[in-house]
Amino acid sequence: MTSRFVLRNVETTDGNGADIVVENRKIVDIAPPGTGDGEKILDFKNKVYISSGWIDMHVHAFPEFDPYGDDIDEIGYKTGVTTIIDAGSTGADRIHDLGSNSKKSKTNVLAFLNISRIGLKQIDELSDLTWLNKEELIKSVTANKEFIVGLKARISKSVVGPNGVEPLQIARRFSKDSDLPLMVHIGSGPPDINEILDLLVKNDVITHYLNGKANNLFEESGKPLPRLIKAIERGVHLDVGHGNASFSFRTAEHAKEHNIHFNTISTDIYRKNRLHGPVYSMANVLTKFLYLGYPLKEVIDAVTVNAAKWLKRPALGRILAGDVANLTLFSVENESITLIDSEGEERKADQRIVVRGVVINGEYIEC
Repeated sequence: MTSRFVLRNVETTDGNGADIVVENRKIVDIAPPGTGDGEKILDFKNKVYISSGWIDMHVHAFPEFDPYGDDIDEIGYKTGVTTIIDAGSTGADRIHDLGSNSKKSKTNVLAFLNISRIGLKQIDELSDLTWLNKEELIKSVTANKEFIVGLKARISKSVVGPNGVEPLQIARRFSKDSDLPLMVHIGSGPPDINEILDLLVKNDVITHYLNGKANNLFEESGKPLPRLIKAIERGVHLDVGHGNASFSFRTAEHAKEHNIHFNTISTDIYRKNRLHGPVYSMANVLTKFLYLGYPLKEVIDAVTVNAAKWLKRPALGRILAGDVANLTLFSVENESITLIDSEGEERKADQRIVVRGVVINGEYIEC
């Protein structure tokens, strides 16, 4: 690719057309459609949208761990996602290895540090409280300040074993000591979901908030739990985290009906659910929210502006001259598609989001 190229006749989700000019890794001009100047012109004559590069707030990108692992670029730029945040695949024992892997990849990588030092080496990583070592955690945070964006605690029965809510209480103390927010995985109880909600504070993230399990955030009637409303009022952030077992169309419909909207949409993608579903890709997950009736702009903001704001990296969520070019190009095709949630429920949609290409750190790659 030449050092200066033009993405011609692209459109933002606001409906504005533009030519985006990239040179030496950076956006150098945002020109009226058809006027951008460069050595190489990539003309998107059919309707192609452009956004800042998609950000996936919840992935598993440490391939050595099974079943929750995958290769960084397979779930990153190759699917239209320019920045991934690994959601606690590694704890203090292996976070350095994840960081080393990220430097060999094209995709931008950040991480939540698992509060258990062993990370997902075992999937009951909070069943033994001796694995929650404050000294090792703080040492890892100090050594990886630009890489680690928060702490991850998977608070569901299969993970915590007999320990109930105690690992989350410890995580709360770790959060205070490290000055990092928590991402909390919710699932089957015990502990009871209300015990979890009571421990969350502003900027903490609930991931899997649309799961269909018995211990979820909504009453049988579909109304949100009162303590969920209070958590939202405190500034707790709602993240989708689709995954193998954590997204239900019915729960999502209850949430929409009661105006409990996502802050961020994430995939919880790893090799199995990428290859065999129900996740497949970020585009597939975003298509589900189009099907649910959310406007395209709100859906795309959830993986750009909103994610960048939570990360306190605003440049990741905008298209502005002078910034390093991380961009996603996509179209909305009038094609039928069968969408599957984590409960195995199928829905037929008549539109789907299709990734056309990315610009990652100034390099254009067709997808």
